[in-house]
Amino acid sequence: MSELIDSLNAKNNCSVIIRAAMAHLNLAMIHPFKDGNGRMSRALQTFVLAREGILDPRFSSIEEYVGGNTLEYYDVLSKVGKGQWNPQHDALPWIKFCLKAHYYQAQTLLRRVQETDALWEKLEKEVEKRRLPDRTMYALMDAAVGVRVRNPVYRTETEVSHQVAKLDLKRLIAEGLLVAKGERRGRVYLASDYLTELRKQSKITREIVDPFGEQAGPPTPKSKGH
Repeated sequence: MSELIDSLNAKNNCSVIIRAAMAHLNLAMIHPFKDGNGRMSRALQTFVLAREGILDPRFSSIEEYVGGNTLEYYDVLSKVGKGQWNPQHDALPWIKFCLKAHYYQAQTLLRRVQETDALWEKLEKEVEKRRLPDRTMYALMDAAVGVRVRNPVYRTETEVSHQVAKLDLKRLIAEGLLVAKGERRGRVYLASDYLTELRKQSKITREIVDPFGEQAGPPTPKSKGH
């Protein structure tokens, strides 16, 4: 553990993503704790990236990818470490796993942003076509992504009175964009079938290509002088 800490504090010209991945692997294989070694190792990986200014958890953590690919995660750790501290083993499969995890999470985030942009554009057209107040975009966007819209939250977001919020939501129901559920204080507003369909139309279905798979193709040749 002392050697690991010294290596983490030492100057290193290696890419921070590689250093973070190796910190994760080393702590997991040293296995110093009775429980929680995996969680601590992933936290250490995030910490190494955070020290270099990569603070957004969507880029500094691979938790989301690991959560969806748990078996692959444990398989590669088993393959590289053989169940204990074996620094003489080839760590390349582990490095590839971590690079792939970061890549997939970045591509997933990009897809979500693009889907949100596409949905926002569709809703703007609906608002303009139906001559609705621009502020109703808040309620429509929330409902479209599955959030239960409530009058108090809507009026806080839009800074309008209770009565104006009530009229806005009533108008959205009349336009077939929202559906009301419940009564009085328990009332919530959900996406109508039409609004749900707009969300489906905004979905991007393209597959994320494995950067180390056969689909990725050969690397682009470098030109001379580089």
